[in-house]
Amino acid sequence: MVQEAVTSGEYKIKIGISRCLLGEPVRYDGGHKWDRFLTDTLGRYVSFVPVCPEMECGLGVPREAMHLEGDPQNPRLVTLRSKIDFTDRMKSWAKKRTAELEQEGLCGFIFKSGSPSSGMERVKIYGQQGQPAKTGVGLFAREFMDRFPLLPVEDEGRLHDPLLRENFIESIFVLKRWRENVDKKKDLKSLLRFHSDHKFLLLSHGRNPYQVLGRLAAQAQGLSLKERLEDYQGLLLDALRIKPTPRKHTDVLMHLMGFFKKDLSAAEKEELLDVIYAYKQGLIPLIVPLTLIRHYVRKYDQPYLKNQYYLDPHPLELKLRNHV
Repeated sequence: MVQEAVTSGEYKIKIGISRCLLGEPVRYDGGHKWDRFLTDTLGRYVSFVPVCPEMECGLGVPREAMHLEGDPQNPRLVTLRSKIDFTDRMKSWAKKRTAELEQEGLCGFIFKSGSPSSGMERVKIYGQQGQPAKTGVGLFAREFMDRFPLLPVEDEGRLHDPLLRENFIESIFVLKRWRENVDKKKDLKSLLRFHSDHKFLLLSHGRNPYQVLGRLAAQAQGLSLKERLEDYQGLLLDALRIKPTPRKHTDVLMHLMGFFKKDLSAAEKEELLDVIYAYKQGLIPLIVPLTLIRHYVRKYDQPYLKNQYYLDPHPLELKLRNHV
């Protein structure tokens, strides 16, 4: 189901990204931080909207290096050698740029880790004694996340973690589907279908978030449809921030197995249980039990599971579940 939509081109997802990660020579020294996974692999399925705060606010290349200093809650952006303060200039530009990005329909943003303008967390802030503390957020990144508090965001450093990478990419695909199938149609039928098709994906993030979303989709007394859709989207994106775990995935896998209790032979049941247990023990990746379950979905023509995005939340070519 997912594969057909992705390869047809209708699933091109707009993602904001720090321009240097695309290999463009925009860093202070004229260099770049090209990330080939982002351009060569993820780039097949997304459309990047590149942003370089320093370049776009007129600082040019090459330029003097800068860092954050002072109050951790309100740091200043200052050049290292000449001590020129570009804080107000950067903040003013960031407000204008994020307003422009609001028109782009972004499904997420990938920041440059450690950047005084674009780092989303653990950016160095230098105190009076010159000792750095990794407690800061880049000025543009802070403005962006304040303006779009629910949008999926990551930095390229954190995306080296397979769990964080899979979760971020899953989230942007879910958000794209929400916008195209529910937000665009704005009717109760599309909301209920979306919730049903994402049942096991949501359960992998937590039983409680799934149940809360289910009650909102099915009942939500006293709320207009518009309010219900807005609340569901907010709770959905909050739920996707809760990271799946092997235990949660195992619970979902066992639930999926229950759909075949009248179909599987004794040998097939034993094989599937062995594979699920091996995954739970960390001996094999998630893709192995999922591949076996997808085989049984086709073999026994299980109609409900054919529509479950948990089995195909993103293109197999990304190989995200080969490493979780």
